[in-house]
Amino acid sequence: MKGKFLNPEPSRFSVRNTLIAVVLLAIGFVGGQLAPTVVTFGGPAANERPDFNELSSIYDTLVKKFDGEVKPNDTLEGAKAGLVAGLGDPYTVYLKPKEAKDLEDQLNGTLSGVGAEVAIRNNKLTVVSPIVDSPAAKAGVRAGDVIISINGQDSSTMTLDEAVSKIRGPKGSEVTLKIIRGSSEPIEIKIVRDVITVPSVKSSMKENGIGYIQLTQFGSDTVAKLQQAAADLKAQGATKVILDLRNNPGGYLDGAVDVSSQFLPDGKTVVEERRQGRTVERLQTTGGGQLVGLPLVVLINEGSASASEIVAGALRDNKAGQLLGEKSFGKGSVQEVIKLGDGAELKVTVAHWFTPSGQGIDKVGIKPDIEVKLEQADLNAGRDPQLERAIQELSK
Repeated sequence: MKGKFLNPEPSRFSVRNTLIAVVLLAIGFVGGQLAPTVVTFGGPAANERPDFNELSSIYDTLVKKFDGEVKPNDTLEGAKAGLVAGLGDPYTVYLKPKEAKDLEDQLNGTLSGVGAEVAIRNNKLTVVSPIVDSPAAKAGVRAGDVIISINGQDSSTMTLDEAVSKIRGPKGSEVTLKIIRGSSEPIEIKIVRDVITVPSVKSSMKENGIGYIQLTQFGSDTVAKLQQAAADLKAQGATKVILDLRNNPGGYLDGAVDVSSQFLPDGKTVVEERRQGRTVERLQTTGGGQLVGLPLVVLINEGSASASEIVAGALRDNKAGQLLGEKSFGKGSVQEVIKLGDGAELKVTVAHWFTPSGQGIDKVGIKPDIEVKLEQADLNAGRDPQLERAIQELSK
């Protein structure tokens, strides 16, 4: 299929990958490749280049004046990161070789950490969602939590990458996060790091012929596992479906298209890509879905981001089912990963996503058709009013 992630070498990325997931605090990053065509746009700034000779002058001055050792590689790395940081976009980043390797480890499904995803929201380090059954989830971290310190260090002065590196660590070690939840007083949470394995698909049968499918991310094996889950549920008599995208931070773009194809007929628009306000591509379903036409409820919440929002928007706009829960995160920008010669990578925002009806996702999110809150009291009591309401809706 056009836009399918291609991996020409074992355990390596292809030259250009498009990332549509939020940055993962303890897991890394996830991505998938778009079609090979790259559209270039130029504006007044396209032909303007800064005077980089001044950087050389600054370096020479440091060598002459700095009271200490000037390490050429460290200053060069700092200059690269600073060049990108000057754009003011938290999703456009320079990845050092180790950070790029962490990205690759996420695609392979394991990495030592706490198992939560973060992004910069309103200039604050914010939890998008804890991974299901991860150390962070078990410790009580919730979507929307604002991390104000890491092991006693103020996070407001950290870049996203710095915060990520401080939260990651060896298996069995401990990290302390101080968070603010709503208007409450700061909460201190201690988390023991572990190797994070992310099962991307879980499924079960509910009452009244309702099949339940939970997607925790859009990874390399998600579509195959979804197809198997769909076949198993139909064999057990499922005639209606609940698709749970809560706390799913996203992943491969192709995964979002292929997942949507399980519920929509061939040729339906899944998402529209726009660059500088111009539509450059519309991605469509490929047909052959096992769940097309079945009554459907899609669960979303504040932890549903990126690819999850693409799927939710596609299913809603194509009238395949209802959205139930809470407004999604609002991550609709597209990052292209470009490999550099030394093992580092450059992740650059190149476009934004819009739903088939033309609704923007970035910084806005997607509102559910039926709003149902999930409060802390529900979690403490082991209740899930969102899932319960979805079952009620499909049992009518």
